[in-house]
Amino acid sequence: MASERRMDPALYKAATRGNVARLRELVDPEGPSILSSRTPQFHTVLHLAALHGHADFALEVLDMNGELLVAQNCDGDTPLHLAAKAGKLEVAALLVNLALAWPQDQWSPLVTANEKGNTPLHEAVRHHRIPVALAVLDGDPSRAYDLNERMESPLHMAAREGLVQVVQKMLDYSWVDQEFLPSSSLNGTPLHQAVLGGHLKIVEILLDKRPHLIDLADFNGDNALHLAAQKNHRRVVEMLLNKRAELAYKINSRSESPLHIAVCNGSTDAIKALLRHCPDAAEMANGQGWNAFHVSVASGKTSALSCLLRHIHPPELLNYADSDGDTPLHLAANMGHVRSALLLLNDQRVNPCIRDRGGHTARSLLETKLLTDGELHPDEMYLLEQLEKHESKRCRKDQVPPVVILSSRRRPLNDKDFDKVVDAYFIAATLIATVTFAATFTMPGGYDQTRGIALHGRNAAFMTFVVSNTVAMCSSIVVIFLLIWARQEPVMLRIHNVMWSQTLTIVACLAMLVALMTAVYITVAPTAPWPAYAVIAIGTSSPALFFFISWLGRRSLYVGM
Repeated sequence: MASERRMDPALYKAATRGNVARLRELVDPEGPSILSSRTPQFHTVLHLAALHGHADFALEVLDMNGELLVAQNCDGDTPLHLAAKAGKLEVAALLVNLALAWPQDQWSPLVTANEKGNTPLHEAVRHHRIPVALAVLDGDPSRAYDLNERMESPLHMAAREGLVQVVQKMLDYSWVDQEFLPSSSLNGTPLHQAVLGGHLKIVEILLDKRPHLIDLADFNGDNALHLAAQKNHRRVVEMLLNKRAELAYKINSRSESPLHIAVCNGSTDAIKALLRHCPDAAEMANGQGWNAFHVSVASGKTSALSCLLRHIHPPELLNYADSDGDTPLHLAANMGHVRSALLLLNDQRVNPCIRDRGGHTARSLLETKLLTDGELHPDEMYLLEQLEKHESKRCRKDQVPPVVILSSRRRPLNDKDFDKVVDAYFIAATLIATVTFAATFTMPGGYDQTRGIALHGRNAAFMTFVVSNTVAMCSSIVVIFLLIWARQEPVMLRIHNVMWSQTLTIVACLAMLVALMTAVYITVAPTAPWPAYAVIAIGTSSPALFFFISWLGRRSLYVGM
């Protein structure tokens, strides 16, 4: 190609504009050598005409030099490839008709592959040029089964892209050698491709026209149901199971059933469909001896685990031991998957008393990890507490490993962490002391200007205000002094002071709430009762709201709900 003549600019413009008259002026009737010229991309004048959709121009060129029909550019594309990519139907139909008349002893343009191994039909399908693809199939329907370098036929690609009309037309033609549909190509069968794309109509057509595809697997041993479960295509799963329920019990090369695949990918809709049609599929174990519960725990898919807990009822499956003797609860504790462990632990069917082959319960596994590593992540510490609590209630009649008593299970505060805690309490105590001190001189309702006595001094609510305000101020002052000395004390006294500071800060905050409610009641209730009562209701509910939010946050963090 390097020795090809460079294309005349005038010819280039004529080809891109479809100017037939100008073409005739430029071409020498005695020897149209100008037509053998090329662009830098090695496009011939016919390539340009096909790319821009000029059918009359293309026909004129081919009348002058028919060999250009099979000319290839630097990407290996013939003019028909470019017409297919661009969706130029009129030019494509012309080139297809001429290709059908091509001598049988020469390579037909319809089967010529480019550098990627794609025929013109491959390119039409890949670029969603449906009319062009149908035109090629009208000319030669057997081209639907040509394979490219990825071992994909146009039928594979059309099924994946969801081109219903094209697939229907391809399947109307029965290829003589059905073995030409490889069962273990790089991308499986056309049914695999339709399932991956979630194209329900194409799946339906393939199952009707090529029912044998349902039993074929790809190079991983996955059948179509494995892929539908992976992609969470519920309707496809149901269609395949209605056609062949046995698919739910087929395993791939990794000994995984479709339910294992669905659980591993968190495909909850597919899980429900599989269990509805084949509930006993939950009993299947993979090569590691894991059932669906083990797989959901190992993959960390709490949504899948929740779904399994709702739809699988036999407790034997929840407590099933794998080849190493681990139940799903053992596995969750050992892997540190706290949310999964808590979901299992909160189900009464799960038995926390079961011991693995090493004699460990889930609780003792975590304790062993604590002894080995010296510390646990905070959420693992929470799980350990819950496991201990459940064991103490539910394992009274079982022999379980003794609880390891440690001086401190939590990581001790270092100096930097301790200083942060002290600073937080110090700031809070200082603010409380400042506010309550100021409230002492701005009594609710004000003072008698002549005698300097509080106007509401005999009111019971006022007395409550004075006492609660004093409690808040004094508690905060004590906290300030405790924290000042805490930095200078030994470690144990530091912790002692901080613990008392925490308690007294809570007391001060509660006393401030009481002071707020009584102050509003004294000044507002005589003229507008309902706002005063609303403030009292809000103030009294504040502590309960704090505990509720803390509980809800812990539940959402650890249980994943």
